[in-house]
Amino acid sequence: MIGLEIHCQLTNLNSKLFCPCKANYRGFEINENICPICIGLPGSMPRLNQEAVKKATIIAMALNCSTPEKIAFFRKNYFYPDLPKNFQITQLNIYGDTSVGGTGSVMVGDKKINITRIQLEEDPGRLIYEGSSSKNQITLVDYNRAGTPLVEIVTEPDFETPKEVRDFLNILSDILENLGVADPSLEGAMRADANVSIKGGKKVEIKNIGSFHDLEKAVHFEITRQESLHSREIEIIQETRHWDDKRKITVSSRSKEEELDYRYFLEGDIPWVIIDPATKTKLISEMPESIVSKKERYVSKYHIPAQVADVLSSDKYYSDLFEDSHTESNAKEIANIITTDLMGLVDTREKREASKLTPHHLKDLADSIQSSKLSRNSSKNALHEILKTGKDLSIIIKELDLGNVSDESELSGIITQVISEEAQAVEQTRSNPQTINYLVGKVMQKTKGKADPTLTLNLLKKQIGI
Repeated sequence: MIGLEIHCQLTNLNSKLFCPCKANYRGFEINENICPICIGLPGSMPRLNQEAVKKATIIAMALNCSTPEKIAFFRKNYFYPDLPKNFQITQLNIYGDTSVGGTGSVMVGDKKINITRIQLEEDPGRLIYEGSSSKNQITLVDYNRAGTPLVEIVTEPDFETPKEVRDFLNILSDILENLGVADPSLEGAMRADANVSIKGGKKVEIKNIGSFHDLEKAVHFEITRQESLHSREIEIIQETRHWDDKRKITVSSRSKEEELDYRYFLEGDIPWVIIDPATKTKLISEMPESIVSKKERYVSKYHIPAQVADVLSSDKYYSDLFEDSHTESNAKEIANIITTDLMGLVDTREKREASKLTPHHLKDLADSIQSSKLSRNSSKNALHEILKTGKDLSIIIKELDLGNVSDESELSGIITQVISEEAQAVEQTRSNPQTINYLVGKVMQKTKGKADPTLTLNLLKKQIGI
């Protein structure tokens, strides 16, 4: 049995959970993005970020979770170098359902993965280890991250394989990005711990996992380790283990704490928060269209193939481009350009940020293909240039001489030349008309892919006499 604890920073907020410091701590000098509140100086008082509560509630709704009308915050007491107050302000369902989200579910294929709860809490700081070996290693602490709004999503132990874990995290990442509450692609913005147990053994928590790919590996290793212990009748103890990325194994870290060990008690400096029905109704009305709804609309309204619609709707960057550029007549063509050509060219965050492409470029590109001003091959060259320069398509077509050869007399001369050079292929085409594509390809070669394909085919048939 495998369960997950996913931590996702609300990266799209302006400030931390309990103070005015920036929620996005990236880019600051070490220990620059801090104040008396987030580093826990005596006398400092937290003030709850209202937008963080709203965003966390939206996440709960999107994951089909119940949302209580009253939520509370607790102090979770434990010492750790990156937790300056020596306690973390978090949530706990000790007086009924008082976390921001209750039970819910997400479908992974045909399987339902149940969610236990969703809680809003502050992220600790960040530890940085320096030194060439364990003997001279030192630990440095950067508090810039301390207090960043964090949503923890706890699942039931419903996963049976590491692949199911990976698939769920990919789906969850897409949902969070689509909601506009977070950017999971940012370093450290979305992290997950796994709880693994086999029949007859106790639960083992795996922490310190850097990516979804590593999490899949860590779960696979831990299952194998526990099965090996069980087969030799060695007790599987309840503990926390860390993932050693260099050796690709899990390593014992400490015995697993129980809830009593954390000495939870209500946070007296933050009153109970009321989320009334009117607020929930307003939040629902402001939620963006779901990925499932987008996919269904793309298929039913624009007749985009289901597989293409699935890819297009699940990535916010691409779906936003599609939404801002398409019309009813060119939607299918734009979907094709995005999924066939664009995705391979801007497949990293850095490439997307460097791209000069706009929705207007995409619309022009699709319209030019549909009107036969540009061949599909030439459109790929144009797209490359647009991404680099951001120039108008009309300028790029002129500068690179990409326009279709659609003049009938010019094209006829080229076709006459191809027919004289490919006499054997012409005879084959007369007996088997399907082989005419070979001759079309030869015309495309001579025109560097700029020949109007429909006109080329018609003129070839006319000259060959089929």
